[in-house]
Amino acid sequence: MLHILVADDHGIVRSGLKMLIDRQDGMRVVAEAGDGVEAVERTLRERPDVAILDVAMPRMTGIQAAREIKAQSPETHVLLLSMHDEERYLFDAFKAGASGYVLKRAADEELVEAVRSVAGGGSFLSASTQGELVKAWLADGHEEPKDQLTPRELAEAYTNKQIAEILKVSEKTVESHRGNVLSKLGMRDRVELVRYAIRRGLIEP
Repeated sequence: MLHILVADDHGIVRSGLKMLIDRQDGMRVVAEAGDGVEAVERTLRERPDVAILDVAMPRMTGIQAAREIKAQSPETHVLLLSMHDEERYLFDAFKAGASGYVLKRAADEELVEAVRSVAGGGSFLSASTQGELVKAWLADGHEEPKDQLTPRELAEAYTNKQIAEILKVSEKTVESHRGNVLSKLGMRDRVELVRYAIRRGLIEP
């Protein structure tokens, strides 16, 4: 059973996240917090497997709380929840020790997968955030792939389910196209996108 902490300064958001998590097999919310300071305190008391932190919270931001949690409870995996998909928020999150970054607008589709991924020692980035990083890769002076990305592959910013619905194809087909995107950019998975950030010097190894 995965024990989860949920921290957000809006009670209705916490309730929604708790409802989503508690109905999953093998997951249970064991603690809630309304700000960053309380998130750190409850984490140290409950020692959850995963702490889900809103980036923007009073008294202490989610990123500051993530840093404190990883320093004092390194066994707890941190997942940041945010409204922002700009690079700087993502990089700050990973610098602070977070293992995952999920956009609030995609939480209903991606949060459960993200929790399972980080709890297993992996990393997670929202699909649209992956798209932003690919754009940054090209904008940073890197050459475009030798094989041009197709319109379908450029749909990387959407989730597999969304792409499948738009194109009237199976999710398996979408996964194949997504694999082609990462391959053409010299990346294997979401973790490779994080390594790209390290190569840019924005995240310390």
